Amino acid sequence: MSLPLSRAAVWAVALLPSLVAAAPLSLDAALELAARRSEATRAARAGVASATAAASAAPELPDPTLRIGVDNLPATGADRFHTTRDSMTMKRIGISQEWLSADKRAARQAAADASVGRETVQVQAAAADTRQQTALAYVDAFYLGESLKLARLMELHAHEEWEASRARLSSAAGSSQDVLALAGARGVSEDETADFLQQQEAASVAFQRWVGIPPDDLLPPAAIALPSEEAYVAAHPTVAAMQRDVDVARQTAAVTASNRKPNWTWELAYGQRSGYADMVSVGLSIPLPVAPAQRQDRDTAAKLALVEKAEADLAEATRAATAEYRALRSDAQRLLQRIDRYRAGVVVPAGHRTAAATAAYRSNQGSLVTLFEARHAEVEAQRKLLTLQRDLARTHVQLAFRPLAAEVAP
Repeated sequence: MSLPLSRAAVWAVALLPSLVAAAPLSLDAALELAARRSEATRAARAGVASATAAASAAPELPDPTLRIGVDNLPATGADRFHTTRDSMTMKRIGISQEWLSADKRAARQAAADASVGRETVQVQAAAADTRQQTALAYVDAFYLGESLKLARLMELHAHEEWEASRARLSSAAGSSQDVLALAGARGVSEDETADFLQQQEAASVAFQRWVGIPPDDLLPPAAIALPSEEAYVAAHPTVAAMQRDVDVARQTAAVTASNRKPNWTWELAYGQRSGYADMVSVGLSIPLPVAPAQRQDRDTAAKLALVEKAEADLAEATRAATAEYRALRSDAQRLLQRIDRYRAGVVVPAGHRTAAATAAYRSNQGSLVTLFEARHAEVEAQRKLLTLQRDLARTHVQLAFRPLAAEVAP
């Protein structure tokens, strides 16, 4: 790379944050920024790393045991505590190893792998929650910005009409009642603008909590592809987590059931005697389950009960996710119908009313108060339409971003 190109690349990297902040921000860009700075996802990935490290050690045998001792050491007499005077005294060193069967090690490996799978779902759930919360904050910030524009427009109209009414009053063409009415309307419009500014500030704080930059210039949210009911339920974070809990419970129960067959321990020892031949000892320890029905079987029954509990929790979570999807889908359909009806039945007539009031005022057949009321009604209609559109966008966000996304899996 040539020197000018290298300098250009350095400058591009240095100016990247300011360029991102200056350019209009899309929903996809906001989601990408939020994903990069999500500490919840990073914490979940650390959990996966921990579970993966533990899983690598699951099928290993226990550490061997080093055994050192002295056998038949005299405790009384002239040879007391001497290790080389009595022929029966023997210094011994040995090693013992507990042995796990291949089936037991496979069961432990399966249980550890199930734990890794559960932690992986936590990563996906953290990423999905970050995306959902970011998208909701984006929608709120965008529509509050649009509502603020309408409030400022209404405030401008109120100020202009109040000034016009004062001018008409000074020329004896208006009335003091119009001036007072428009003065009150001006105050109400200013208060509404202040209210939306307060809401916008709160929305900005929520947006920066996820994205890291203020929502100065946001693009309208693009259309969002909605999942089917089956896909939504299968990828629901709670359902996916419960499914992994079932897997972990089943594998844990399998490990506990394998303990009904005890682990054998073999031992090899070398003994040294003074004046006599050294000796080698070989031993095998086999635990005897004298009451498996009261011990090992009880432990297995306890783990199997946890499997049943996890399966019941999964069934309940599936029902809840199904009901959640149907409620959100129903809300989305009804909001779409309301938006169409409201636009045709309220917004369009309000615009016609404003046009008629403006024409009447210009022809001296209508009052400023009537014109202001028409404009105010039109802005209120547009504001209500924005509220409905915001509610629809929030519903779509919950439908689209609540499920887990496969691409965020580590």
